[in-house]
Order: sequence, then C-alpha cells, then structure tokens
Amino acid sequence: MGKLLCPQCKIAGLYVKNGREERLLVYVSDEGRVIPRNPEEDMEGFDLTIVYCLGCSWSGSPKRLVRR
Repeated sequence: MGKLLCPQCKIAGLYVKNGREERLLVYVSDEGRVIPRNPEEDMEGFDLTIVYCLGCSWSGSPKRLVRR
C-alpha cells in the first residue's frame, strides 16, 4: 500500500486534530483512507477532513495530497 504525500514538501508524515486541538499522527493511503500511524490508536472524535503536514505549514483536504 502506497502513501500519499504533502503537495508542498512531499513527505508522508501528517496529523489530524480533534476538538481539543490534540494531535494524532496519521498517513493517507493511496486509496485516500486516513490511517493512524499506530494501529491501536482510536480515531474517534478526530476531524479526518483536514490533514496537517509535519514537515511544513501545509494543511488541507486529504484529496489534495499527491502520489510519488
């Protein structure tokens, strides 16, 4: 399974936030699914419609991520 990349800096390291501004590390599969880095983490309450890049200031819809 491939990972989609940040369109700005081309890394796969991303995170999502919940209502309390807590972060959860994720990646987005090449099928567009948001997947937690640690499979045991619960994604309940996290907004999966906006992802944030760990390497730069980019944030946006997972649909805007790019392939290698």
